[in-house]
Amino acid sequence: MEPQDANAAVADEQRRVRQLRAVVDLTTNVLVQGRLTRTEADELVAATRRRALELFPDKEATFDLILAPRFARLIREFVESGARARVLAFRRPGAG
Repeated sequence: MEPQDANAAVADEQRRVRQLRAVVDLTTNVLVQGRLTRTEADELVAATRRRALELFPDKEATFDLILAPRFARLIREFVESGARARVLAFRRPGAG
């Protein structure tokens, strides 16, 4: 493999990793803050899985091992239980 080809391959993988990270972060935030129904949450995770496998077609087992349990936990905590993240107000400077 030529050095230019190797550099291009590394750059492409870094781009795909950044995209996957962004999709996973967005999915995580929506699950925590989105007040979704269970069906909506399941559909969101399924869409995230599809996108992850578009970016990394040979990594289905990795998704199932690492990300699926994380999303399942978030669904249990924030969707099924109806728990909502508590928003804390910022304290004013100098306030007690």
